[in-house]
Amino acid sequence: MKKYIFLILLQGITIACLAQLAIEDRAIRYQQERMVFKQWDRKKFEPTSGWLGINPYYWLTWGLHPSYPKTDRRPLRGAGPQTQRLGLVAGMNSTSNAYKLEADTLRNTALLEIANNSATISAADPLWIMYYSRELKAALDFSDASILSPLPAAVRSKVLADGSFSWFKNELEILKERINGARSADMDRGSRILVYHRLLMEYRNLQGNWTARTATASANQLKISAQEKVQTSELNIGSWSSDTDVEIAKEVLKNRKY
Repeated sequence: MKKYIFLILLQGITIACLAQLAIEDRAIRYQQERMVFKQWDRKKFEPTSGWLGINPYYWLTWGLHPSYPKTDRRPLRGAGPQTQRLGLVAGMNSTSNAYKLEADTLRNTALLEIANNSATISAADPLWIMYYSRELKAALDFSDASILSPLPAAVRSKVLADGSFSWFKNELEILKERINGARSADMDRGSRILVYHRLLMEYRNLQGNWTARTATASANQLKISAQEKVQTSELNIGSWSSDTDVEIAKEVLKNRKY
């Protein structure tokens, strides 16, 4: 008996399942299509007014909202909120890109200005590496031996005794300090190059003065040596008479060109 009852119930459930039909509400489907991707079609509003407009369902549905089918309410319509939002996003994106470009330009300009004025990278300046570092090397790297070693012993003693060496070394120390100050100070690259050039000119003048002093000391030393030889009768001046000067004068007049 239980078996028969179970079969009857199973048959009833099967019939009930087969009796289920797919229900399609065109009004809901049209509304979804209108709001999502299709045009706002006034012909696809369900329920319709029917023949002579006597469909009571139409008036029950749209009677209280007569203007609803007439107005396009899609978010992506021409003036819809989503379209406006996308337009604003595009506008803000364009403005943001413009600000970013301007910020990048200002950043690059600032970096160039820093590189142009910073003393941190002054040692990497091509003009300093290729020219001024070589020309000013003697003013930056010097010692007592490097200054005195090229001089003869007598001249070396002379410049040490008269204070010329102390003066020259002191001037080199001042010049070296000024060169290092120009390299370590923040300034425009053009101004830094002008400072290098001015200091190079001063160094050349100083070197010329030192050369003149050493040359004078050498000449004086030769004169002193000659005087000492004369005084000690070590200098042989040969035979001389009053006719010697006359002969010399005649020789000069004879060989003159004009």
